[in-house]
Amino acid sequence: MINIKYFASLSEKLGLKNETLDYHDGLKTADDIIATLITRGEVWASEFSGDNKILVAVNQEMGERETAVEDGDEVAFFPPVTGG
Repeated sequence: MINIKYFASLSEKLGLKNETLDYHDGLKTADDIIATLITRGEVWASEFSGDNKILVAVNQEMGERETAVEDGDEVAFFPPVTGG
């Protein structure tokens, strides 16, 4: 299982804070997880499209879409944060 967490406005738009996703050989990177989530429909596709700069953390360390994932990992997605 992969534990997925959604934060801030992303969580609000998806109506979900966390979930688990069954791990399988097709899920090798965070981008593979994103591709799976996009198949859920419009809100998922628009939030995870290439135009949106969704940030990724794997096991509480910042990563990229290409970051490898393994069974038991925690993957967090959140929108970019701005501030002053």
